[in-house]
Amino acid sequence: MKLNLFNDVPDGLTRRARSFVRAHGVKVGVRPVEGYRQWWLERGIPAAVIDRMASYQERWGGLLLPPASQYDGGPKYLDPDLPESDSAGWWFEAGMQRTAVPYSFMISPSGEFGIHADRWAPLHATIGGWVESLALAYHASMWAKQVTKVVGDDVDGIELDGYEPVREVMGLADTWWRGPDSLVALYCGEAESLGFPKGRIALIYTGLDEWGLRGGVEAGDS
Repeated sequence: MKLNLFNDVPDGLTRRARSFVRAHGVKVGVRPVEGYRQWWLERGIPAAVIDRMASYQERWGGLLLPPASQYDGGPKYLDPDLPESDSAGWWFEAGMQRTAVPYSFMISPSGEFGIHADRWAPLHATIGGWVESLALAYHASMWAKQVTKVVGDDVDGIELDGYEPVREVMGLADTWWRGPDSLVALYCGEAESLGFPKGRIALIYTGLDEWGLRGGVEAGDS
């Protein structure tokens, strides 16, 4: 597998995420979607779906980032594959798994990024939100004085009064919250997709100053 620096950072990301991708992202060689277009058309895949996949690949294809703290690291690298349909519309794989997890990483008909197993769990409103969450997790782990992991029903005891949602991650099943000196990451995707409420996980990053809380990202920079 040939690797190169990922220099063409997609637009629309915060400064924190752009810096993260430049510093830690590499480009994996991938096969162009266009090479499969005719084969997919002959099997009933609509041209508009193939166009969506091609656009996704042009923007994100081949991006390999450090492993996520959850979901067994997340997709190994981003690249579309395996279009399929159901009553909601057409889906495609967002990237292959790093390990043998019991779900696939998918892009929904409405563009959400999430995991699909027994049921669909949208993690972020876009794949960009996933990248933002990786960047924020890396930043927070570098600057926090302490990281606390909370699992299962104990997640309900986390007090978020006075916290604000971190908008740039565009969280759905997974969300980030910013307090006066701490960040809280809530991971509920596996619990929702696998029907296992005790699988919820929270990571609490405490002892953060203003730089640790935002990493150069201003309140409106999202």
